[in-house]
Amino acid sequence: MSEDHKRDLTDGSEPTPVETPDAPAAAEPGVDTGAGEVDAGEAAFAASESGLPVEAEAPVEGSVAEAGPDAPAPESEPEPVQSSAPEPVVAAVAAGTAAAASRPIWSDQGDAPFEDGGRKDKIPAAARVRDDDDGGRSAGSETLEIVKTIVVALAIAFVLRVLLFQPFTIPSASMEPNLYEGDYIVVSKWTYGYSKYSSGLPINLPLGEGRVFGRAPERGDIVVFKLPRDDRTDYIKRVIGLPGDRIQMIGNVLHINGQPVNDVVVSRSEVEDVFGPRSMIQARETLPNGKSFLIQDFGPGGDLDDTPVYEVPAGHYFMMGDNRDNSIDSRVQESAGVGLVPEENLVGKAEIIAFSWSPGASLLNPVSWFANVRPSRFFRVLD
Repeated sequence: MSEDHKRDLTDGSEPTPVETPDAPAAAEPGVDTGAGEVDAGEAAFAASESGLPVEAEAPVEGSVAEAGPDAPAPESEPEPVQSSAPEPVVAAVAAGTAAAASRPIWSDQGDAPFEDGGRKDKIPAAARVRDDDDGGRSAGSETLEIVKTIVVALAIAFVLRVLLFQPFTIPSASMEPNLYEGDYIVVSKWTYGYSKYSSGLPINLPLGEGRVFGRAPERGDIVVFKLPRDDRTDYIKRVIGLPGDRIQMIGNVLHINGQPVNDVVVSRSEVEDVFGPRSMIQARETLPNGKSFLIQDFGPGGDLDDTPVYEVPAGHYFMMGDNRDNSIDSRVQESAGVGLVPEENLVGKAEIIAFSWSPGASLLNPVSWFANVRPSRFFRVLD
């Protein structure tokens, strides 16, 4: 120990403090530490999150930690030295920010491109788009799906046709002025229940005799039925006589149970047909139950304007066309006409006219559809 130093100690004066540049004072919260713009703790955390190694602080030469007890005191106040530790931390933060900026970003514009290194595996399985080689179906499974779809469609069509609705085309003028040739109508199948003739297919349903869930038609209903003499041909007429009724035409006037039916003339006109020009009337006829509808008639003197009394037996119905002088119906015996119709021959009730084309339209000639279409008759509910 030097003599001057001994003298200082014996005089009781305090030794000159030595600044330690490697031990900076603790920074208060929110105060810049002087080690760059990023706090050292936050920078180290960001560097650890980015996956980059954090360099440990290197001690600065000349610090108190290295000074021995006999180290001479510096003659002048040393210049403070900044720690070099924050510099690699800042670099690590910058590198992490650059790496984050290079990552693919998902957007509404489409799928982000995948980088090498297995980044695709980090995306949740629910968000991935399966490649063709990831569980792709074989041609056999595709064919099976198509077959299933066809089977389901046919099953739905079968149920609709057999149990609910069936379309029909009007082929003649026997129901004018309510149904014209070329009208496409829809018939409800459930209205009167089901019988072996209700399928609408070339084969009959295995239901035996009678009807299932049967309900009697009302007087005045327009009904599709199977012709009794062959049980195959579909006819459409109006129900006039119910079981137990007596039906007769006298002088071109319909009588039910001995009472004439009220007809009110609506219009008169002259028409040209195969018989030449004839006078024609349209009248509104009202049945005993209050059902009212239009009929068409060419006046008295026709073959069916005077008939004997027809007694309708149980389980049968008497049918007539609305075009009274141009309809083969129950007024004509079964051998040549319709005769009395058994209830099991009923197919369904005509509900609505779906579409209508005048004669001359052909399915094979689309141009004829537009030339012969009758839009005024579309979706007309039947009386």
